[in-house]
Amino acid sequence: MPSSIGLRALAGGMSALAGGCSALPSALSPEGPAAEHIARLFWLFTIVSAAVWLLVIIGLAAALLRHRSQEELAAFLALPNRGRDAIAARIIGGSVAVTAAVLVVLTAQSYFTGKSLADLAGRDPLTIEVTGWQWWWEVRYENAGPSRMLITANEIHLPAGAPVLLKLASGDVIHSFWVPKLAGKEDLIPGRENYLRLVARTPGIYRGQCAEFCGLQHAHMGLRVIVDRPEDFDAWYDRELRSAREPASDAARLGRDVFLSHTCVTCHTVRGTDAQGKTGPDLTHIASRVSLAAETLPNTPGGLGGWLADPQRIKPGAKMPSTDLSPAELNAIIAYIEALQ
Repeated sequence: MPSSIGLRALAGGMSALAGGCSALPSALSPEGPAAEHIARLFWLFTIVSAAVWLLVIIGLAAALLRHRSQEELAAFLALPNRGRDAIAARIIGGSVAVTAAVLVVLTAQSYFTGKSLADLAGRDPLTIEVTGWQWWWEVRYENAGPSRMLITANEIHLPAGAPVLLKLASGDVIHSFWVPKLAGKEDLIPGRENYLRLVARTPGIYRGQCAEFCGLQHAHMGLRVIVDRPEDFDAWYDRELRSAREPASDAARLGRDVFLSHTCVTCHTVRGTDAQGKTGPDLTHIASRVSLAAETLPNTPGGLGGWLADPQRIKPGAKMPSTDLSPAELNAIIAYIEALQ
C-alpha cells in the first residue's frame, strides 16, 4: 500500500476531527445527580481547605508582624511554668478540637456522598457491561431475553432520566472509566467486576476517557456517552439489534467480498455475515458511530481510509494490524463500511 494514500486519508480525517471537536469535559459542570454529588463534595473540600489555609497564613502573619515590647516579653517569661503551660494547652487543645471537627465533617460528607451514589441505580436499572481493552471499549447491553442482548463499541447510548448500572471489567490491564459530566471515576481491574451507578438527566453527547495509564495509547482511549430521549433510545436500540444490511451498491458489495476474504473476519463481527471475530470491536453498525479507534479519528471516509491504510501510523501499538490492500480494495471496503448503518 503506498504510504501517500494513508497520509492523504489521515490528513482529511484529522481535519474533520478538529472541525467537529466538542467542548472539553469538566467535572465542575455536572449533568447528572452522580456528578452533582461529587461536585458538591469537591467544592466543600476546596472551601474548607482554603479557609484553613487562610487562617494559618493570617496567624503566621500576625505572629511575624506583631512586635512585643521588652516589658510584655518579660511579663510572659515571668509567668510560672503552670501559667505558660495552661496557655499552651488551651492553644493546642483548641487547634486539635477544630481540626478534629473539620475532619469529622469532611469524613461524614464523604460517607453520605458515597451512600447517595450507591443508591442511584434503583431497583430496575438499565444494566450495561463495559469491558476495557488496549485501547478501546466493548459495550454489552444486558437483557433478560437473549435476542435483545446487544454488543457495540466505544459509544454508550443511554435514555435520559433512567437509572443505569455499569458493570466494569478489564480484558487485559487496569483501566479507569470516567465521564466527568455524568459520574466519578471507577477502575476496571482484570479478574474483578466493579460497579458504577449514574443517571444522565439531559440529552446530549458527553466525552469520556480512560483515566488510568494503561499503555502506549492510553491518551487515545476515549469514548462517548450519547444520552437520548427515551423514545429515541428505544428506536436506536431496535436498529442496533438488526443484522447488517445487504449492500445496495456494486462498490459496497465488492467491499463486502474483500472484507470477508481478508483477515478482517478473524477479529471483527458483522452480524448477518461470516465475519464472527471476537477480539476486535463489533462492526455491524459502525457507520452510525461518530468516531473510529476510540475517539482517535472521526468516522468519515478520510478517517476510515487513513485507519485502514496504516493504523500503526495513527495509533502505534494498537492491535489493529496494517492491511495489504490495493487502492481499489481500500476504496471498496470504505464503501462497504460506510453502508453498515
